Amino acid sequence: MTIIRRFIALVAATALLGTAAAQEGKLKIATVDMQQLFKEYHRTNEAQKEINVERAKIQKDNNERLDRIRTLDTDLQGMRKQLEDPSIADSKKQSVFTEWNVKQQEGIMLDRERREFLQRRNQSLNEKMVQRMKGILEEIRKLVEEKAKAEDFDYVFDKSGLSTSQVPFFLYTKDATDITAVLLKELNKDAPAESKPSEEAPLVPVPLGE
Repeated sequence: MTIIRRFIALVAATALLGTAAAQEGKLKIATVDMQQLFKEYHRTNEAQKEINVERAKIQKDNNERLDRIRTLDTDLQGMRKQLEDPSIADSKKQSVFTEWNVKQQEGIMLDRERREFLQRRNQSLNEKMVQRMKGILEEIRKLVEEKAKAEDFDYVFDKSGLSTSQVPFFLYTKDATDITAVLLKELNKDAPAESKPSEEAPLVPVPLGE
């Protein structure tokens, strides 16, 4: 969740706190849980499903490449046994050794290509995830700003924001109105009937196994 918190903290620091200048008299303050809005927004769930599909494709391709490498390794083990067999003539062993050397180099090349493939695809997928996160958070930020202006709030604080020591920035705010539920309803008013918040940690870049 670290990368999500960083994005949310950035959005909160640059936009939510400056929705309006303080007017004379009592300040009108609201709070919002940006993490909850992000996690329960139907577009986050849709994006997560798309990312999961792409991640599965990468894993499938990686598994197919691994199968080819394992087949080569099995062949190499069989050849190694022939090279160690004293009953096999030296001329035959020379032929086997030549083939063994070719297959070993092929295996090294295939594994290098597989690792480079994983690195490229993981990097591309992570960059895509980050851009989707930014876009979704920007939508939420704009809605918060519109709500703040419409309700004439002086400040809107993100109550899910944490400091570097993982302590909430705001431990107590007097007479603050929590607008999270209202905003969540607005965000999901056009959500498809089958769209539900994902149980997984949303849109966190995670590299696939080597």
